[in-house]
Amino acid sequence: MFVGAAIALLLTPGPAVLYIVTRSVEQGRAAGLVSVVGICSGTLVHVVAATLGLSALLVSSARAFTTVRYAGAAYLIVLGIQTLARRPPPVADIAIERAALRSVFTQGVIVNVLNPHTALFFFAFLPQFVNPSRGHVPAQMLALGLLFVGLSATTDSGWAIAAGTAGDWIRRHPRFTAGQRYVTGGALIGLGAAAAFAGNGRK
Repeated sequence: MFVGAAIALLLTPGPAVLYIVTRSVEQGRAAGLVSVVGICSGTLVHVVAATLGLSALLVSSARAFTTVRYAGAAYLIVLGIQTLARRPPPVADIAIERAALRSVFTQGVIVNVLNPHTALFFFAFLPQFVNPSRGHVPAQMLALGLLFVGLSATTDSGWAIAAGTAGDWIRRHPRFTAGQRYVTGGALIGLGAAAAFAGNGRK
């Protein structure tokens, strides 16, 4: 379930994917792949923060952790509704300057580390798949987070290679990502609803 939900979310363009695609279109596949490394490095920061913060919360209060899980489910549903209602800007409309690969990497890290929605997403997403009764909660969350980063690296690399190869086509079809927000919005709402209903069966 975690892998399916993660892939559904990762396949739909958000700020990170738009950055990767734009870099790939403007500077080629190499720059796109370097931006992927930067984005994933930024994601690791959020994974570690969520693992440490949520683990400490569980140790202090199992009830508080349950509250966070339900709040996270509600947040995912709201985020899904917002995703359905908001249209991302076409790639061709995003202005981005060419930069050295070191700068491309650094900017990728900054894009993800400084995105508050990414932090909130991990605090809402990871608890839905953690079972405290199995023990080793920090290890569970860290494993899920690292799995998410690995899946992200795979799907984002696909975006980078495809966009770098088809840069001219993308420029002529700037709205090629417009309809995919429905996939992300639906996945977020479904995940949030499933987590909220399944929560009663967890100990």
